[in-house]
Amino acid sequence: MTRWCRFVLDGRPHAGCWDGDTVRPAFVDGTPLTNLSRIITGELGAEGVELGAGVGVESLELLEPLGSYPRNLFCVGKNYRDHAAEFSASGYDVSSAGRGDVEPTHPVIFTKPASSVIGPGDLVDRHAALTSELDYEAELAVVIGRGGRRVAPVEAMDHVFGYTILNDVTARDLQRQHRQWFLGKGLDGSCPVGPSVVTADELDLTSALIECRVNGELRQKASVADLIFDVPTLIATISAGITLLAGDVIATGSPAGVGIGFSPPRFLQTGDEISITIEPIGTITNKVG
Repeated sequence: MTRWCRFVLDGRPHAGCWDGDTVRPAFVDGTPLTNLSRIITGELGAEGVELGAGVGVESLELLEPLGSYPRNLFCVGKNYRDHAAEFSASGYDVSSAGRGDVEPTHPVIFTKPASSVIGPGDLVDRHAALTSELDYEAELAVVIGRGGRRVAPVEAMDHVFGYTILNDVTARDLQRQHRQWFLGKGLDGSCPVGPSVVTADELDLTSALIECRVNGELRQKASVADLIFDVPTLIATISAGITLLAGDVIATGSPAGVGIGFSPPRFLQTGDEISITIEPIGTITNKVG
């Protein structure tokens, strides 16, 4: 049981195991699992979960896969060299204006609130009254399984439960106007997550590819191996003074090809469709509403 998801079945949220074209609902002592919290913490192993009959995934409404989690959504800025360069050249990176530090010397960490999280197929809120410069950022996200503080890089991977996909939707004008990133990146409905969570053994960080398409056009494609600061470094940096808890999510950063990287910029409009693929996690697709 290595690929997990959440979905609506019989009018209620369920968690289950995704295998090929079917999903098998998970039960514990006959009671449906509604989120992955007990799976992520390790409270439930394979022997403690019963799987029901498979249901075709195409017939299901998929939900954001973590359920009541996460406690924190940690995000990383400028963590691919090409994206750091395009961000600096765009004129939106006021944090480095005049200093010439195109590539960060330390991980740039910010957060998104839980109210920003939506699932596969949900509408990304256009927020037309607030922004005219809505952008996309395709990212691999790490799901913490075992919490801890002051986690050493050599021990960091022991704290990873698995991985999912996150779209760090950003209002670029708000990001620039307020000279910090929270308001521009924390809008309601600005954080699609899913469609599944795969356990750590299922994804090879040395070969995993991120692809993002907008209205079918390939905009972003990169290898996770190209991260400036790798997953162990990110876990060690965040946990140095902040206790990580099971279910916390770390979005590792977005590669080049975002809207502000084009001349002129190509911002999202109502009706645009964003699809992000990382195998074996799958593809998460959302439209701007």
